[in-house]
Amino acid sequence: MKFGDIIVALGIIGIVLIIIIPIPNGLLSVLLSINIALSLLILLVSMYAKDVLEISIFPSLLLIATLYRLALNISTTRGILTDADAGKVVEAFGKFVIQNNPVVGFIIFLIIIVIQFVVITKGAERVAEVSARFTLDAMPGKQMAIDADLNSGLITEEEARKRRKDIQKYADFYGAMDGATKFVKGDAIAGIIITIINIVAGLIIGVTSGMPLNEAMQTYTLLTVGDGLVSQIPALLISTATGLVVTRAATESNLGQDLIKQLFSNNSKLLYVIGGVVAFLGIFTTLPTLTYLILGFIFVFLGYSMEKGVKEEIEEPIEEMSEAEELRKPENVLGLLKVDDIELEFGYGLIPLADVNQGGDLLDRIVMIRRQIAMELGLIVPIVRLRDNIQLNPNEYIIKIKGVQVSKGEVYFDHYLAMDPGTGEGELEGIETIEPAFGLPAKWIAESEREKAEIFGYTVVDPPSVIATHLTEVIKERAYDLIGRQDVKLLIDNVKEEYPAVVEEVVPKVLSIGEVQKVLSNLLKEQISIRDMVTILETLADYGNVTRDTDLLTEYVRQRLSGYITNKYVENSALNVVTLDSEVEEIIMNSINKTETGSYLSLEPSTAQRILNNTLKTVQKLTSIGEQPIILTAPIVRLYFKRLTEQLTRDLIVLSYNEIEPSVEVQSVGMVNL
Repeated sequence: MKFGDIIVALGIIGIVLIIIIPIPNGLLSVLLSINIALSLLILLVSMYAKDVLEISIFPSLLLIATLYRLALNISTTRGILTDADAGKVVEAFGKFVIQNNPVVGFIIFLIIIVIQFVVITKGAERVAEVSARFTLDAMPGKQMAIDADLNSGLITEEEARKRRKDIQKYADFYGAMDGATKFVKGDAIAGIIITIINIVAGLIIGVTSGMPLNEAMQTYTLLTVGDGLVSQIPALLISTATGLVVTRAATESNLGQDLIKQLFSNNSKLLYVIGGVVAFLGIFTTLPTLTYLILGFIFVFLGYSMEKGVKEEIEEPIEEMSEAEELRKPENVLGLLKVDDIELEFGYGLIPLADVNQGGDLLDRIVMIRRQIAMELGLIVPIVRLRDNIQLNPNEYIIKIKGVQVSKGEVYFDHYLAMDPGTGEGELEGIETIEPAFGLPAKWIAESEREKAEIFGYTVVDPPSVIATHLTEVIKERAYDLIGRQDVKLLIDNVKEEYPAVVEEVVPKVLSIGEVQKVLSNLLKEQISIRDMVTILETLADYGNVTRDTDLLTEYVRQRLSGYITNKYVENSALNVVTLDSEVEEIIMNSINKTETGSYLSLEPSTAQRILNNTLKTVQKLTSIGEQPIILTAPIVRLYFKRLTEQLTRDLIVLSYNEIEPSVEVQSVGMVNL
């Protein structure tokens, strides 16, 4: 099959040449025989295919087979009209079917035409049209179902891509079959016209050439009917194959197996009844007694055989039941030990938000959340498990990270959340609440109040957006807790595809995956993106031989990512910051204790409290005038001061001088002192 594509291309060109160039009768007989064999092959392939995608080439094959048959029809017509001879195959078909009676042969030919054109082709054409329409209409729902399975963890990304591709292939196939059935219909019409032309033109040519009328009619009718049969029988086979393909429903076996199983395997009692009725008709009516008794016995025997087979199948599940009993043993609880990384549980009143059949799009929003966080933080967010929890209030939902509840909220399914961005005017009627993601005051309003709220300048969002925003913020806040060693390995393997030298230098020669994971976790804890894994790994390669202190390595990485950090916090090349008094920095540096397991800050409680109080006062002055509080420190102090201020808030941004690009104009607007 090395040159199969070339052979197929030459074959199609050859089909076209057959239409134009006269061919010898001997070769024509061979080509007609090949046509019959090819038609049988197509019929059997359509019967044994378990899925239409196994024969996705069928529409194109239908066109090629039709073109080949019409080309042969033209060649036989040329032979009939020029030499009154179209080869042995045509003559044999004519004599065998007609049996020296042209009228009978012509009637049989017409019956075949009617069966193919009126019954099979018209039905297949209609089924193909409906299948194409339904397949295209069902595509959006199937795509959403795949996304739902992906988000719930039932399938992997690779399986989801395969299913989406299969859906597209199904749509393409049925769309192509809708058009391809027109070829079969046209072929049947062409067969009728060619037959009429052959008979009429043959009679005219025969009579004008001096042949007696009876002899001309006998000769040309025999050849025409033979030619019609030798072309229409393959056409009938291919029409039947087309009907089988477009009428096949979803199944896991071929047509023969389905036919036997569904007609006989589960209906042994019906076979007994049929056998009894047939035997009764043979005994008490004038119908052939022996024939009907034998037929009745066959049906009874089939019923007995099928019933015996069903009993054997029932005995097999006993072993399966023993396996189920095995699972019920107390020690078989390993499946219960798995803890999902992220869970979203909601009350029964919020189920429509996640139910695709009820128009819910929460699953689609979760897909977008995973993409957004991958772009912003470079983190592969684990699958979010959605569960309904009847123990919750109907409108309540909770978010769990590794089995622990970290946040919760309440939304009203048929309401909208209206928030005042500071420019809202007028009062709205609704339920007072607190926006769960950012803790802002808001109101749940009815849909009738929505337009009014928007006119007043309020920000109005729907319930799925509220939940999606809340979930996004929780994932960002707890990103450091979501990245594990397996996730880090996936990130490293992704880098290794394009930058193998970087990865091989760092892991595992310099640092282990666990140590890299701690560095990445430290970065995510302060909302620093780890998307630029190449730069991070190169920095670890540079300093990993100097120190294995992951906290110190994190500071080196942050300094290497100064461009990203500057772009994240600096606007218009100017940065207003709060600085630390030199005395405060000196106290912190002198209080750093280093051990084999790392370093930590050891401050007197009273000193630490004074530093925190002064920090809080300075930060409050900035926030009161709308400034973002950013504290700038010496590189050696940054990490320890950040950990100290986490007692106040985790949202305080602490940067070092080395993390800001030299081109930025830094302006001190406050100072933390003792």
